[in-house]
Amino acid sequence: MTEHNAALTYSSYLALDEILGAQKPRSDEHDEMLFIVIHQVYELWFKQLLHEFGRAQQVLSNGETAHALHTLRRVLTILKVVVAQIDVLETMTPRQFTSFRERLDASSGFQSAQFREVEAVLGRRDTRVFKHYPPGEQRDRIEAAMSRPSLFDSFLTYLSLHDYDVPSKCLHRDVSAPVEPSTDLQQVLLRVYQDDTGPAQVCERLVDLDEGLQEWRYRHVKMVERVIGHKVGTGGSAGAAYLKTTLFTPMFPDLWEVRSEL
Repeated sequence: MTEHNAALTYSSYLALDEILGAQKPRSDEHDEMLFIVIHQVYELWFKQLLHEFGRAQQVLSNGETAHALHTLRRVLTILKVVVAQIDVLETMTPRQFTSFRERLDASSGFQSAQFREVEAVLGRRDTRVFKHYPPGEQRDRIEAAMSRPSLFDSFLTYLSLHDYDVPSKCLHRDVSAPVEPSTDLQQVLLRVYQDDTGPAQVCERLVDLDEGLQEWRYRHVKMVERVIGHKVGTGGSAGAAYLKTTLFTPMFPDLWEVRSEL
């Protein structure tokens, strides 16, 4: 006999009791709820981005152009939503944020392990981030992401499957190290663009992704400056001063360098 279960509902399927009960302001200030909700939504989008990047790497490694383009288009659309959320956060004035800021104690956006994973998937290899993470599950996940092939590594595999002669030193590089620009690879990318087929479109979507991430970083810097100026960031972080150091550093430098030759 099959055990009878209660009918699945909208609320139970989406675990709304857990989600809507997860906002726990530490003050009576009206604007703290917005701050919490915005950052919880960010974490949900980061989770989805990691899910999509996993799919993108899989289809790229299989040489699948159409599926890669579709997945990258979804990633780009999500990233636009992530950037647009800053508009909502900027409705909070400096005074409103200051009214509950001290209740944040040592918590800081620098501690977002999922965003560090996103950066690692996109090729960032910076062990300095570990100072924000004691030994444990979050640190292990970031370390694992830094030791796996990045999205760009999967892209190079994709190009080789499409009969482009990707330099061996790039195709079989140490994936735990940062991507270094390669003039030899840029010559291959030049041929990809000259052929102007599916792989060239994949290149352009990766450039869109890189540009979108840089837009996110810029908007984040200006939002922090707007709300707290040049004060020390929450949790004792360097705030806007540190965030500025991350600006205009491309994740896929070869795709930018080759543009001077097109």
